[in-house]
Amino acid sequence: MKINLQEIANMVGGEVKGDKDVELYGVATIDRVKEGEITFAVSLSTFKAAVESKATALFVSKEYFPCNKNLIIVNNPRLAFAKVLRLFYPSFIKPPAGVHSTAIIGQGVNLGEGITIHPWVVVEENVKIGKNVVIYPFVYIGKNCIIGDETVIYPNVTIREDVVIGARCIVHSGVVLGSDGFGFEWDGEKHYKIIQVGKVVIEDDVEIGAGVTIDRATMGETRVGRGTKIDNLVHLGHNVTVGENCIIVAQVGLAGSVKIGNQVLIGGQVGIAQGIKVGDKARIAAKSGVISDIDGGAVILGYPAMEHYQFLKINSLLRKLPELFKDVKKLKEKFSN
Repeated sequence: MKINLQEIANMVGGEVKGDKDVELYGVATIDRVKEGEITFAVSLSTFKAAVESKATALFVSKEYFPCNKNLIIVNNPRLAFAKVLRLFYPSFIKPPAGVHSTAIIGQGVNLGEGITIHPWVVVEENVKIGKNVVIYPFVYIGKNCIIGDETVIYPNVTIREDVVIGARCIVHSGVVLGSDGFGFEWDGEKHYKIIQVGKVVIEDDVEIGAGVTIDRATMGETRVGRGTKIDNLVHLGHNVTVGENCIIVAQVGLAGSVKIGNQVLIGGQVGIAQGIKVGDKARIAAKSGVISDIDGGAVILGYPAMEHYQFLKINSLLRKLPELFKDVKKLKEKFSN
């Protein structure tokens, strides 16, 4: 596949500087790019490396013009690169529609047009599956579930009863949606199980990484908002609410009833205690332990988590502790004599 530079610029809303008719056949990162391909630069160091590379063209922002390469000037070079990557390497080629003969389909199941169900899928009774959905082998879908149009569910996913998944979602292998929330009460002799009778709701355009577990609510619902992206090995406890367009990185754990606002970024291995509320556009750095509510727009890090300026101040003082200890020791020796 070949496409000229002007056509690519039109696709990403960019401006060509150079030979608009030069043809490209691929995209690549700076360390792998070859002649006939386009790459991108987002900093001065990467710009210099890109200019010295074999790339035929570059995505750059205005501050890195001019140079001796063919350029497409854009506001966000990384985003432009991501869009063109889909052009040259389609992320998903839809397999032929149809239901494999080994799939088990329960009573009252409603299957949309263009659906693909691979071998050894189990769909329980009264499930509704939308148009052009693809379900890969060894997926289990419990009764009364709803799956929206164009959603893709990869192998070995378990979707328990009464789970709702929106349109254009991607659910990666090993995900469990709707497992029981962790609810027990001590009765004086043993832990008495509180049955979990709520549901899980996944809104449109959500992507859920491999090995993620999202518990059903004790009552009510556990909800993940539209456009949120969840990395691998994340756990969401019962009655958690995650807002729209959030990013949750790998190995995050949200305890029961946590409320996350919109456009929140949560770094890897963050733990958030039960019932905590996090405001819109907050940022929580990796490995933070959150034990109190976070205001919208705050930048939080550390254990226990605190405002970033406070954390940096405390850590700068910690580095001075050995010197301070020596000074205190000298003072003790001086006044003890």
